[in-house]
This record gives sequence, structure tokens and C-alpha cells, in this order.
Amino acid sequence: MQIYLVGGAVRDQLLNIPVKDRDWLVVGETPQRLLDQGFQQVGNDFPVFLHPKTKEEYALARTERKSGKGYNGFICDFSPEITLEEDLIRRDLTINAIAQDLDGNLHDPFNGVQDLKNKLLRHISPAFAEDPLRVLRVARFAARFHHLGFTIAKETVNLMKNLTASGELDHLTAERVWLETRKAFNTPSPHIYFYALREVGALKVLFPEIDQLFGIIQPEKHHPEIDCGVHALMVLEQAKKLSLEANDPEMTLFGALCHDVGKGTTDKAILPHHYGHEQRGVGLSMTLSNRLKVPTHLKDFAKLTAEYHTHCHKIMELKPKTVMKLFNKFDVWRKPERFFDFLLVCEADSKGRLGFEDRTYPQREYAKQLYLVASQVSVQQVIADGYEKQAIREELNKRRQQAISHYILN
Repeated sequence: MQIYLVGGAVRDQLLNIPVKDRDWLVVGETPQRLLDQGFQQVGNDFPVFLHPKTKEEYALARTERKSGKGYNGFICDFSPEITLEEDLIRRDLTINAIAQDLDGNLHDPFNGVQDLKNKLLRHISPAFAEDPLRVLRVARFAARFHHLGFTIAKETVNLMKNLTASGELDHLTAERVWLETRKAFNTPSPHIYFYALREVGALKVLFPEIDQLFGIIQPEKHHPEIDCGVHALMVLEQAKKLSLEANDPEMTLFGALCHDVGKGTTDKAILPHHYGHEQRGVGLSMTLSNRLKVPTHLKDFAKLTAEYHTHCHKIMELKPKTVMKLFNKFDVWRKPERFFDFLLVCEADSKGRLGFEDRTYPQREYAKQLYLVASQVSVQQVIADGYEKQAIREELNKRRQQAISHYILN
């Protein structure tokens, strides 16, 4: 039996990136012979085994033949006669099809090493177009390696366009689309994922609420970048930078992506203004969230962010009563971390404009101070003062509002 290190481990090693997981390929073996050696089989579709000691994954070399629609529509063959090259050719990109034997020698039948040097994401064979998930995977790799200067090869972009136009993306499950998107949020440049999807027409299919923002104008005075779609992805880029401070980075990024979706349905007669886009954004963010089956806490956060982000921008002008309404909407008394992540999205919204990237955003710290002042009001004191049942909440709100008012006046 021949054993090779394959995939991301080899690629990342050559890029001098820390290797997280190591996947091994076994050529010339049968499932039974691996089981006899103490390997543990996992997965039902094709044999993948866990090493008895290291618990790393070992997969038998296999070929795939298209048999139906979508990314599950394949018949696999994993006989011992399948060669290393036959296994590697079924992979998506040349940079993911480099193998290394146990002596450290590289096996690179599709010039992946050269594409690494050229910083190019290139498909291996026309079979690429048989798997719609690869459109999202390549977009994700573009986001992951953008900071290193990687781009998608033109011929691969064309294949991705053809794959999108064929309607194959319709066969992707919501769960797979969301999983790839979550992984994209974890890359250094998630905005590039959405740009790549848009370039090949996939954004319109999978994220129509985001796609329809492109080409919609905004007032140039406040938005020198003008285009709503460009602004949305600039905000996502800024949110990624700020997400280092977030309690829930994924929630923060999803909120940033959805914050302005309401602008995509603005009546053209009132452009470049977008009166009421906040309320329209609530429904659109829900539609997007429900279609992708995102977790409930993300959906709730996206709705709140769409509706209230402009409140935060104007928080220094809001009356204490309005501030209290905002705090109660966010349930800051039980979920302060969610509110702090909302403030990060609002800062990203402010900085995600052409020429505003380095501007300060004092509203974030001011809003935090108002929360701290209000949260110091004692519930126990209200109860000790004789208030009961519903009257406790009413008095608590009243005292918190007074505390905010006192802070603003002083």
C-alpha cells in the first residue's frame, strides 16, 4: 500500500501557513485490509478510516462518476487498482491536488505548485463543472487567500459562470450554502467571497437580497462610494477587522451583511434617498435568513441591526426615552454582549464608506456609557421601595431613563 499526504495540508505547507488537519490518501488497498490493521471506518458514502493511533483521516483512492443532479449525484469507485493521478484529478483546484509521499517527495500531475507560485486558483478538469458546490468553494478560497494576492483563473471563472447558468446551484441545500458561507466568514476577507459569487452570477441565485443592492445609488455626500452593494461589502470588510473585539464574530458579520438590505427595494422615485429602508430591511433579512436556515440568534440579530443601525448613528441626539426603547428592544439587561456586537456593526457601517475607513466612531463608546449608567440602577432597591409585580418593571424603566437623562445633561 502507498500512503500520501494530500489536499490542504500539502498546500498550506508550501504556502508556509500553519497546517491544521492532515488528510491521507491510501492507494492499492481494500477496506477490509485497513480494518484488519486496526483502522476504524467512518462515513457511509465512501470508505474513510481513522488511524488507530493518530486518529487522522485516511481515505481510499477513488474515482467519481456523475449520476444525477447536485453535489450528491455521484457514483464512487474505490477499487485497489485506482491510481494516485486518477484520485487527484477528481479534486477541484490544482493547488488542492498536490500529494506528498512518506519520503517527502511531491507528486504534482496538474502543476499545482506552479499555480501556487503564480497565486492562481485554477480548476483541474472539465469535471469541475459537475459539482455546483465548487462555485462556493472557489469563492471561499478566493476569500481565504486574497490577502496573499491570489485570484481566480479566467477559464475557471468562465466554468463557474456556465455552472451557475446551468441551474445546478438550485440543487444545493440551504445547509451546504450556509456552511460554505460560515467558512467564508472565517477567512481573512469574507467580502471577496461575495464579490466572487457576484462575478459568476451566483450571488443573484443564492443571495438575491444582497445582489439587488448593486447598481442602487445613495447620496454621494454621505456615501462617496455611491453604490449600495459596494457599500454593503465595504461594511463587511470593516466588520471583519472589528470582529476581533466581537463576542460572536459570525453574528457580527452576518448582521453587517444584512444591515442595509432594505435599500434594495427603495422606490426609484425617491433615489438617491432611502427613507424607511430600515423597516423594509427587517422583512428582507428574515427572508434571507429563513431561506438559508441560519440559526435563530443570527436571524434575530440581523433583524434588529437592519431596523436600528441608524438609531446608533444618531444616539447623541436621541431623547432618553428613545434610548430606553432601543435598550429594551435589544434586551440589553440580559444580553449586553449582543448589544455590544451591534455597536461594532454600526461602527463598521460608518467606516465602510469610501474615505471614511479611518474615521473615529464616538457613538459606540457613548452608547456603552449610557448602557452602563442605566444598568447601575438597582432592581433590589425598587423592590425594597415597595413596588410589586408589573410596577417593578415600570419603576425600573423610569429610574433607568432618569439615570440616562442625568448623564446626558451632565
